[in-house]
Amino acid sequence: MIDKVEIIPLGGLGEFGMNCLAVRAGGEMLIIDVGMGFPEESVYGVDVAIPDFAALDEYRDEIAAIILTHGHEDHIGALPYILRKFNVPVYGSSFTIALAESRLEDHGLLDRVMLHRVESGERVELGVFEIEFIRVSHSLVDCFALAIRTPVGIIIHTGDYKVDETPVVDSPIDLRALQRYGQEGVLALLSDSTNATVPGRTPSERAVIPTFEEIFAEAPGRIIVSCFASSIHRQQIVLDVAARFGRRVCVLGRSMQKNIEIADRLGYLDIPVDLLVSLDEAKKLDGDQIVFLVTGSQSEPRSVLPQMATQSYKGVAIEEGDTVVLSARIIPGHERAISRLIGEIYKRGGQIYDEKRRLVHVSGHASQEDIRLMTEAVRPRFVIPIHGEYRMLYRHKEYLRRHLGFDEERVILVENGDVIELDEKRAAVSDKWPVGRTFIDETEVGFEEVDSEIVRERRQLAYDGVITPVITINGETGQLEAPPEIATHGLLGMDGLLREMKRLIAETVASASAREKSDTTLLKERVRLEVKRFIQRQTGTRPVIIPVIVQL
Repeated sequence: MIDKVEIIPLGGLGEFGMNCLAVRAGGEMLIIDVGMGFPEESVYGVDVAIPDFAALDEYRDEIAAIILTHGHEDHIGALPYILRKFNVPVYGSSFTIALAESRLEDHGLLDRVMLHRVESGERVELGVFEIEFIRVSHSLVDCFALAIRTPVGIIIHTGDYKVDETPVVDSPIDLRALQRYGQEGVLALLSDSTNATVPGRTPSERAVIPTFEEIFAEAPGRIIVSCFASSIHRQQIVLDVAARFGRRVCVLGRSMQKNIEIADRLGYLDIPVDLLVSLDEAKKLDGDQIVFLVTGSQSEPRSVLPQMATQSYKGVAIEEGDTVVLSARIIPGHERAISRLIGEIYKRGGQIYDEKRRLVHVSGHASQEDIRLMTEAVRPRFVIPIHGEYRMLYRHKEYLRRHLGFDEERVILVENGDVIELDEKRAAVSDKWPVGRTFIDETEVGFEEVDSEIVRERRQLAYDGVITPVITINGETGQLEAPPEIATHGLLGMDGLLREMKRLIAETVASASAREKSDTTLLKERVRLEVKRFIQRQTGTRPVIIPVIVQL
């Protein structure tokens, strides 16, 4: 008899992105979402991080399936990487699977994996688990909450959601289905915490329409709208308002073009006939006849808007009289880049609107009153806040205690790797898995995992610089043929130490054993250690030291 279920977050708690969570019971496991993230600390050339799936190696025979709640990159971005390790079935909505297919095709995996499309209200049995997919509202379309029936009780996973009764595209959140489970009895609610610090309700996607109409009425020339490539609601609004004001729309940016094509093919977008034009056609239109819908709301280096602001994108640049709308929130860590982008747009004479100036963006996540509605519908015995920084998880718990009367032990705050053990009456952290992150270097020609040691070396180079001693020795005797030379990069205050360092290196070579003098690898290591100890004593820094031995 199965008397417990375990929940193990592998990513997404205490951070933005990398959402991934395992549910385990009776020797079987579900993986819910496999997201990528953007590390806040600099990793010096590596922009993408994914959960470290090595923690799942010993459970590979238990993994029944991967379940995707929706298609944002912080929920599906790591799918190619986990499927290379564990080729298991994947379940998601039609739109989510279409986005996943595009990503898997880029990685050459599409023909080797099992993808299953499911509809809202559909139920799937996977071993000891039964899952019902429940429609929820979000900034993306075709999104699900999950009702997971386990041997010890029902678990509800909200995915990313807000309570939007009037979405622009797709059906509203299915609160009745959630209430049905609440009446039956829910053991645990895993609930989105991203906006747990925000009072009130999150506005409907329709709330931005009046502002867009005002901007389109006021704009004297070209309009450039930048939003997330996955913001299908926002894209439909731009298309509708552009048509009403007699403007054509030119879509720029590979991800934006791809997502709009998918949404149009699946019937989520309603695009008026002849509204879309190519870039060549757009260049021939007057400024008050065109809208550019572009990528780059986060000022990503290779995206369209930053290129238009700093140089040109295929012959199109920001000009005097342009109106630029940043219709997206700022992802933490991108503040400086976006600030520079805004400055460049102003330099070129563009007028810019962002969410601080006008209502051009609404969140896709539940604010406090949405959290109340979700929790009251589900009526769970336990709540486990997920998705977001720890302060958000804490505020989620605080809100439930103060406003919904939850006792301390009914709201479980956990971190990545914590093993939450639940039975019919109890929930507690029973163990800790060693989980971390894997850095990925994605390029135009492929991808490569970046070892944590390489990241450490890059950080060390950035903070402490590099010292290169160049030592010329006689190949037969091992004696110095010339005084040592030292090249330094990225270090301050070294001028007074170079003479002492050269003397130290000469003494080290002179005192080296015959074996060390005959083996340049051993001699390099001996010199490196002596210089390392000297620099640490004198400056307290830890530069990278790369000795070079020249034999004559």
